[in-house]
Order: sequence, then structure tokens, then C-alpha cells
Amino acid sequence: MPVTLSATFIPVNDPDAALGFYRDALGLEVRADVASGGFRWVTVGASGQTVDIVLFQPHGGRSQAEGDALLTLVTQGSLQAAIFRCDDLDATFEKVRASGAEVLQEPVSQPWGARDCAFRDPSGNLVRIAQA
Repeated sequence: MPVTLSATFIPVNDPDAALGFYRDALGLEVRADVASGGFRWVTVGASGQTVDIVLFQPHGGRSQAEGDALLTLVTQGSLQAAIFRCDDLDATFEKVRASGAEVLQEPVSQPWGARDCAFRDPSGNLVRIAQA
């Protein structure tokens, strides 16, 4: 029986700012937007792909200390959120850069064979985009 990825989670401190990046800049579709107990999580994903990406607030469902620790890691940029693929890296890079996202690396060919670029999302997560 093969095992496949169903969902992955990315901590964000501001769901609206995260939507500006993941939905508007990267072009992911919103699949769910749920609020409960003063917290909110938004599920996004790539069209035609069944993997869900859950953008969640660090304090939701955690103790104050756990949420604080996770938020500290996020805001200092210690976490890599995801590596995405696209067909046209240069066009995607320009679209994401035009959104105001912090550029960490312009498109470059890496020694291991990938051509990619890197940004920080509004929460500080490292996001890489590679050419498919």
C-alpha cells in the first residue's frame, strides 16, 4: 500500500498576510478558511494537486509557552516552509517579487542541479521555488 502526502502545516503569525503571499503571489487556491476559539487556519493548495497546505497560527491548540517558542522560530526565519515547483521560474520570481515579498535569492542554478530562488513569507518562513 503506497503512502502519499495529504497535508502539511506552515505556521504563520497573520493569516491575512499569509494569504497575500500564498494565494495572491504564489497563486495557490484557498480550500478552507476556518476560525475557532480566537484562532484561524487557512488551507491552500495548488490547482490539480491534492496536497493541502494548512497555514496555522502558532498559539492555536498549544500552550502559551509552546506557541511562543514556535512563533519565535517562525519570526526569526529559522523554519523552511516549503519548496515549490513551477514551469517558468523567472516569471514566477518576478510575480512574487512584485508582491513585495522579501527576496533571499534570485533565480540561480545550484550545484546539485536545481535552478531555484528563495523568499521569506510575511511570517519569516523560508520558501524556495524551483523550476520543474
